[in-house]
Amino acid sequence: MSELLMKQDAPMDAYRQLFDGILSQRLAPGTKLNEVELTLLFGVSRTLIRQALQRLQLEQVVEIHKNRGAFVAAPSPDLAQQILLARHTIELAVVNLACERCTAGDVEQLQHMIDLEQRAIDQGDMATALRRSGEFHLQLAIVAGNQPFVHALRGLISQTSLIITMYSHGGGNACARDEHSLLLVAVSAGDQQRARQQMAHHLGHIAAGCDFNQSPQVANLKGAFAHLS
Repeated sequence: MSELLMKQDAPMDAYRQLFDGILSQRLAPGTKLNEVELTLLFGVSRTLIRQALQRLQLEQVVEIHKNRGAFVAAPSPDLAQQILLARHTIELAVVNLACERCTAGDVEQLQHMIDLEQRAIDQGDMATALRRSGEFHLQLAIVAGNQPFVHALRGLISQTSLIITMYSHGGGNACARDEHSLLLVAVSAGDQQRARQQMAHHLGHIAAGCDFNQSPQVANLKGAFAHLS
């Protein structure tokens, strides 16, 4: 069993393993997340597994149903398009504010996040790359300084990641490094019009790359986490 999952930060590790499992499509939409089985697979307590599942529920990539348990969320094509529209609307407002508030320190941090994303891409770890991409967008909202936007995007970004794994052509990472870099250049220059254009172009690639007729298959937990054994 992976030593990483036995450390004191086990709740975060269980969360990250589950989240990456979803983004890598090892855990397909609709997969049941049995707490007892996850406890055995990860070597942690059921309480810690439950905490990880509750965090994923808050991010709306897992659904927990009374008397039925937890399942990987499976947004319908209609809901998926509503989510993408909501994110598009909020992120255009985010970059406006970020242009006004971005500091040299913020630029350095955002560039570091782009570099981490690219490193994951270079290593072929597309689940981590997708998570890093989401972290970049969330940090932009933090720079913008609007807490309701941060709260809304935390869920929308995670849901978008799920939508990408469900519906994009071949899955993978929809956020190219050059698009993030160009967006950061515009934000750091305080150019609101250019930043909005870059964000609209960037998010447009996500929607354009989705095929809402795809129907992923349900996976089993033991197979999804065989690499931890």
